[in-house]
Order: sequence, then structure tokens, then C-alpha cells
Amino acid sequence: MTQNLRIAVQMDRLETVSIDADSTFAMMLAAQARGHRLWHYDVTSLELHEAASGVTVACTARPVTVRRQPGNHHQFGAPVRLDLARDADVVLMRQDPPFDMAYITATHILEHIHPRTLVVNDPRSVRNAPEKLLVTHFPDLMPPTLVTWDVAAMRAFRARHGDIIVKPLFGNGGAGVFRIRADDENFNSLLEMHFARSREPLMLQRYEAAVRRGDKRIILIDGEAVGALNRVPAAGEARSNMHVGGRPEKSTLTPREQEICARIGPTLREQGMIFVGIDVIGDWLTEINVTSPTGIQEIGRFDGTDLATDIIIAIERKRAARGAS
Repeated sequence: MTQNLRIAVQMDRLETVSIDADSTFAMMLAAQARGHRLWHYDVTSLELHEAASGVTVACTARPVTVRRQPGNHHQFGAPVRLDLARDADVVLMRQDPPFDMAYITATHILEHIHPRTLVVNDPRSVRNAPEKLLVTHFPDLMPPTLVTWDVAAMRAFRARHGDIIVKPLFGNGGAGVFRIRADDENFNSLLEMHFARSREPLMLQRYEAAVRRGDKRIILIDGEAVGALNRVPAAGEARSNMHVGGRPEKSTLTPREQEICARIGPTLREQGMIFVGIDVIGDWLTEINVTSPTGIQEIGRFDGTDLATDIIIAIERKRAARGAS
């Protein structure tokens, strides 16, 4: 019999989620259906108290029930103060990036309660694995890539590859991603604009023409590939993210994609990455998304799968194994 878990969900405003697309909402529905209790809190309510007896991590949270009813999809109870080590069995760290110092600070705070309270995904691993950098540990799986502050190195990379993609390292959802063709005269202006407002390096990758056929989102649960979705960019758009007009399509895994998943899966499992979404264009792995992956509802509509329940079951197993150790 499954143990009823107390699950605290650290996420953005529940009132504004799209109930037909949001992966966190689907996970909450699945957890509730399996008898688990849910609380919702905003990351800005986290508190860390240090005393001679140890560290307490707490938050102001509201018990919540969810339902798939547009405009009436949640009901909150009265706010309570949760000691996340004592009053919660699981924390779902699901607020959206950007992966900035505020996000990093939250991982440091939650690290104090993990693994006594299971944090999904493991906060230390999340902190050490920004999605656009974790992929660089698998260089033979990724397209030609450059991460640097050095403008001369960027110009040389562009001269070598011609058609390139320029990305901020710690963004999300395709924000700030540019395709720069060989004859594009805006490259220098783009670099000037970026470095005028940011101290962060940029990532450059060779443009892969295969993106016109789609950018594959593959979901892995505890290191195992469980479903995929092809996202086709809209006409005149280099990005395939669905919220900027990408068209979702039913998809299965190619032999190359199976190879990619087999290579990275053990690392994800060892690092406590229970719910991960990777992006593959053609034969190349471009990102490993560990902060707040999406896509499970869209895959379910095509394949008839219930990946949200599969994720909750994986969490139950992991929590049970920790309790038995």
C-alpha cells in the first residue's frame, strides 16, 4: 500500500497556470489522486533559521486541492507555517527560471532538508547543472558549441560555422535566443546589447537546419526515457517553444535519440534528477532541462500516457527507499 505523503509544491502563482499545459498542475492532480496531501508556497516565503540546535527551513504555505475545471481549478485552505524538514515528506521545486542568484539561493536553502525531505529534483544537482551547461559534459552528443565572454572568439566561431544560434546561458522558454545567419549585420549589435546589461557569458551553437522538421522534447523519469514530443517552429521563427508558436506533433524515439538517452540516463539517475526534459535537434542533444521541465500533458494527449502519475510513482519509490535506508 502506498504511503500517503505530505507534498509541498514550490511554484509560481497557481491561479495563473494553464491547466491543459502546465506539468506541475498535472503532477499535483496525480499526487492528489493517489491520496497525497498538497501544500502550495511561493519561493519568496522560504525562511532559513540557524541556531545552536541546527537549521530550520520553513515557509508560509496553503493546503490546496486541485481539479481540472477551467476557472475553478484550485481551492486553498488557510495559510500555515510549515517546517519543511518536519512537516513535509517531499518538496517539488517547480518555480520557473531564470536560473539567477535568487534561484541558486533557494537551492542552497533546500539543500538543508534534502534528503530527509526528498526535494525533486535534488537541489545540489540542479544548482550544479544549468540546462545549457550540463549538456557540455557530453560533447560528442552536442553540436559545435562555444561558451565565452570573448567577442573575438565568438566572431571566429561565426566565421567557422556561418549560420549560428546565440543564447543566454540562464534563460528559459526560448527568451533571448537568436539565429544569426552568415550575412546578418546585427551580430555585433546583439553582443553589445547583451554585455551592456549582463556580466554572463553567451552560448553559441551551430544552427541545425533539422530544426525545421522539429525540436524533440524527450521526457526522462529517473533516467529512463518515457515519452517524446516533436515541436515544429512556426513560419519565420527559429524557436520551437510552444508558447512562441511551436506546433506539437506526436513522436517516437529514433535510434540516435535512444542512444542519447542511454548515455545520459545513468548520470541523471545518480544525481537525483527524477524529472528531466531533454531537447534534441536532428542527431544532436542541445539542452538538458532539470529546473522545471514541461511537455507531459501534450505527450499524454498524443500517446494516451499519464506521465504525471509515473513521476509521482517514481517519487514514492524514491521516498520509500530513503525511509528504508
